[in-house]
Amino acid sequence: MPPLRRAMALALALALSAAAAGGHVAVTARHPRRQLASGSGRHNDSTTTAVTTLGCRSKSNRAPSIVCVSHSHATSATVARSKMAAAADLRASFREVLLSRRRDLQVPLAVEHGSPVKHPLYQGSPPTGPSEAMESCPRKEVENFREKLIEENFYIITESGEQGRVPVLLLKINDTTPKRKPVIVLLHSSYKCKEWLRPLLEAYASRGYISVAIDSRYHGERANNNTTYIDALKSAWRNGDTMPFIFDTVWDLIKLGDHLSEREDVDPCRIGITGESLGGMHAWFAAFLDTRYSVVVPIIGVQGFRWAIDNNKWQARADSIKPLFEEARIDLGKSEIDAEVVEKVWDKIAPGLDSQFDAPFSVPMIAPRPLLLLHGADDPRCPVSGLQEPVSRAAKAYEEVGSADKFMFVAEQGIGHQMTANMVKQASDWFDRFL
Repeated sequence: MPPLRRAMALALALALSAAAAGGHVAVTARHPRRQLASGSGRHNDSTTTAVTTLGCRSKSNRAPSIVCVSHSHATSATVARSKMAAAADLRASFREVLLSRRRDLQVPLAVEHGSPVKHPLYQGSPPTGPSEAMESCPRKEVENFREKLIEENFYIITESGEQGRVPVLLLKINDTTPKRKPVIVLLHSSYKCKEWLRPLLEAYASRGYISVAIDSRYHGERANNNTTYIDALKSAWRNGDTMPFIFDTVWDLIKLGDHLSEREDVDPCRIGITGESLGGMHAWFAAFLDTRYSVVVPIIGVQGFRWAIDNNKWQARADSIKPLFEEARIDLGKSEIDAEVVEKVWDKIAPGLDSQFDAPFSVPMIAPRPLLLLHGADDPRCPVSGLQEPVSRAAKAYEEVGSADKFMFVAEQGIGHQMTANMVKQASDWFDRFL
């Protein structure tokens, strides 16, 4: 086993060890930068990177260099092309799944004016206030910040029907310069809404980013009552005509990417995406499908769905949306929810989630774009034991394209399914570094 792979195996074993105490364990693949050409800025890592960023400028605002590949690189270039083709095929398959349940593909992308939401709808118990973790996001002191803060509330139309109207909240600092800015898309967890993310949105806006949040399907402005999301999940199980768990919101995020890329104030080559829990899943799958999301930080969201079924670790995830699985149990004539019920539910409401689009296959496809996976070492919904294969495969994928320093997995010790201040800080640093 090569030294790098041995190091990765050891680091991952540490992250998965319940005996580890204090702090966090990070798993990252690193090696000396491969300088294939001079003058290309700080991210001069591989032929693949040069190809995928063609026409975009790096953070240093330098155009990508022309990379000359010698005969010694021919084999690796062939491997890279083969992997790019495989990634394109998998993305095409995933896109076909998304298209299979769209209401009307002829609806053009449109934007409608909106208004601030005075009384956001939270399903379940409403939060008492912003979380300490979100309040901890680094801010830049901006004189007269409130006066300079621009807030846009609008809707993008992604398809026909009530759920095809996506509420968007965008914050930025008033800037008279014509310079295009980087964007960070932030995605909320289950039962919350875009307004919940306001502390993060303001923090990123203070540092010069355009910060954007949407209500995911059947949440926030897209919900009518306290059970809208659960009702939609049950309907998807019964009728199989929608995909409210992850996939339908991913479609919205692709359309959001269309809108952002067309804005005159946005640098279309610098769009980052992050989210917590369900939002982390949305970020993961949106970045897998849409390479315009150039820096990716899913927080407590990535998991091995097939691994959980095979290793009897599906219970915590099922409990988070238990009424759906109870309904399926009854329909299937079962006395209790079991692995078969879970598998049938995923196959019905999110086809491929526990097979070809699962984490071991989709996460590595994000390479070579910077990817940071943040988790709690004791998270029962996203068990780190089930992340061993996805992390190993992703590390290998980044190593093969010369971008090993752009991937990191962190399991914070003593933390369950919770976004911590440390995670928020690490995500912030990752965006500052790469976006």
